[in-house]
Amino acid sequence: MPMQNERSPGRERAREKDGEEVTALARGLDVLRRIAAADAPVSNRELTDWTGIPKPTISRITATLVGAGLLLRLPDSERFVLTASVLELSNGFLRNFDIRARARPFLIRLAERTGLSVHLAVRDRLEMVVIDAIRPRSAVLVSRLEVGGRMDLSRTAVGRAYLAVLSEADRGALIGSLQTASGDDWPAIAGGLQRGLDDALRLGYAISVGEWHQGLNAVAAGFVGPSEERYSVNCGGAAHQCSTEILTDDVAPALLDCIEQITREIGGTRATNAARVAG
Repeated sequence: MPMQNERSPGRERAREKDGEEVTALARGLDVLRRIAAADAPVSNRELTDWTGIPKPTISRITATLVGAGLLLRLPDSERFVLTASVLELSNGFLRNFDIRARARPFLIRLAERTGLSVHLAVRDRLEMVVIDAIRPRSAVLVSRLEVGGRMDLSRTAVGRAYLAVLSEADRGALIGSLQTASGDDWPAIAGGLQRGLDDALRLGYAISVGEWHQGLNAVAAGFVGPSEERYSVNCGGAAHQCSTEILTDDVAPALLDCIEQITREIGGTRATNAARVAG
């Protein structure tokens, strides 16, 4: 009779197979993300270069994704683009994202009050992703960022405001990841990030002046949802519309008022306990 701790060959094979399937899924998702981030149709060779996954494996992954209806292979080409099925997935996420519907009236009021573009954002890995974008009716120049657009986490006000509403442990871990990903660029990033973070912890908002894109300024503030999820609201525009003085004296108070109204509506808070103590 086999001992209880003796491993069954069948179980070992099943465990190995499960591990292989999980790895294949992770690789497939990585391929989808790479294609989504590309500015043009992508080839298997480019995917191999970007991901480090062997070309035969990439070819199997893209063939599987084509068969699943998530990728389209362009006619007479070895290049791939996403299909509308991927959009259905994102739309399903947004349909169930109630925070957008509940926050939108306050975001609209903020955009009209300041004359600037307003974005509600969440974090995806080391970037901030726009989940709602509001443009004021009176504006001539507006941000081109749409829903799904991405913003640098370390160089933007919206990213620094997000960091400020994390717990101290989570914030430290995320900053460590940002440092690793930035490599030799980190010394040029770290100072601005720390200043923006200090402002967000002390004042409740962070300001970025031309750091992400020259000629664009913004102020942002974060908040915590009722289930401890984190969000950040960004309000900004062209430098001539919103100088540092205008952002500080006029826009920041309106933004903080907007955040206060949103958190009251959803049952959230403006900051974590750690951030409130630090402030």
